[in-house]
Amino acid sequence: MTRPLFVPVLLGTPRQGRMSEHAARVVWEEVGRRPGVETELLDVATLPIGVDDAGEGAKDPAFAEKMNRADALIVVTPEYNHGYAGLLKHVLDTNLKEYIHKAAGVVGVSAGVFGGARAIENLLPVLRELGLVTIFWDVNFTTVRRRFDEDGNLVDDSFLALDKFVDELLWMAETLRHGRENVTIGGAG
Repeated sequence: MTRPLFVPVLLGTPRQGRMSEHAARVVWEEVGRRPGVETELLDVATLPIGVDDAGEGAKDPAFAEKMNRADALIVVTPEYNHGYAGLLKHVLDTNLKEYIHKAAGVVGVSAGVFGGARAIENLLPVLRELGLVTIFWDVNFTTVRRRFDEDGNLVDDSFLALDKFVDELLWMAETLRHGRENVTIGGAG
């Protein structure tokens, strides 16, 4: 029997009062409902990754092991001034080889109508440089303050295309796992 796909969801901001935490939970719960998939919600605010070093020098062994085990990664990022949180970049940069040939999907969150699209646009080249293979579907939580109640429950999902996003991500994760396990780069395969 094949091991389940492991698809962690990374919440990419440490800010207090972050609405993206609610979005991350919605995505994490949806992924967790899929058969043959294990997931975990990771939070950059609680990862024990120091800021007094960079790259592999700041690597947390437990986070690195999760990224090594992962078949795909979902990054949930709010949009801050057309970009993403600096701590997210710092956390992502602590690993390199752990990401290679693994699927990645991005969920954007914003108070406005673009749903983090500009943050996603800026994050995609970073993910590619790290060796991740980004899918062509994104999820955009637009006007996020109207989407959740005061307890963080989703009250309006009419804008979400979460099923297509997760379907594509899992397909890519399975395909890339097969490639990592069965195809040699530069070889006859």
